Amino acid sequence: GGDEEIIGSICYRGFYEMRFAEIAFCAVSQQHQVKGYGTKLMNLLKQHAVKEGIEYFITYADNYAIGYFKKQGFTKSNQSISMPKGRYHGLIKDYDGGTMMECYIHPSIDFTRIPQMLKAQREFVMQRVRLKARSHKVVYDPLPSGFRPNLDGISRANESAARAMAIPGVAEAGWTMQDLMQSTGASKDVDRQKNVLKSELLQLVRKTEEQQFAWPFREPVDTKEVKDYLDVVKQPIDLSTIEKRIRKGEWYKSRQMLYRDLMLMVNNCKLYNDENSTYYECAVSLAKYLKSIFPNA
Repeated sequence: GGDEEIIGSICYRGFYEMRFAEIAFCAVSQQHQVKGYGTKLMNLLKQHAVKEGIEYFITYADNYAIGYFKKQGFTKSNQSISMPKGRYHGLIKDYDGGTMMECYIHPSIDFTRIPQMLKAQREFVMQRVRLKARSHKVVYDPLPSGFRPNLDGISRANESAARAMAIPGVAEAGWTMQDLMQSTGASKDVDRQKNVLKSELLQLVRKTEEQQFAWPFREPVDTKEVKDYLDVVKQPIDLSTIEKRIRKGEWYKSRQMLYRDLMLMVNNCKLYNDENSTYYECAVSLAKYLKSIFPNA
């Protein structure tokens, strides 16, 4: 396109006395997406915000926008909202089904030069590494044709690690037999199985989060506002907590364990809320949905 073409825009409302702004709309033309324009647009807005004295941006992101805002330095409300609530409470509208996110705008950063800054930082780190490292200074001869290391006394399960250790330069680089054994053989198979399960469980949680009736379950209940919640619910749980547990990798050993936590979340909602409430209706709908994606539960 030409210079006159509009490829994206961000609309915001400033609350200058409170030094923050609410992003109400952010979009990039579909044909120009995945080209870095969204990041450049946000960086230009941040630079403009510095000039206007804006210290924070707040927005409500739907499921499809959360990933983009995370890349731009925004954090979810359940992770860290550093701006005091009194500065924005009552000024911005709450949106059902949206996730509140915040970004601090550092006044001394030139956001239009972020790529150059990252490049300079990376080069500085590499220069420091080269002062200590020797790997780029030592060159070993190629392995001779028919290279066969001595594997006497090595068990079959450890043969791959022993072959690697026999290659000149591997031990000198700091590798040990234990390191190599952990990256091969049975240990590698176990890690692969864990990763497959982790990926499967994350996909199930993402599908659940995308449902229209899942909005009450996406973040923990704010016990400062709902003061009697913990008197009624003894094992609080929500989708963001479940996702953190999955990413840590050691909490859930099976789909069934994930299903139990999801149903605990549903039952907590039913226990605390009145049967005629919207929250209770969402819990009923979610329970039906969970049965459809966990058919053997």
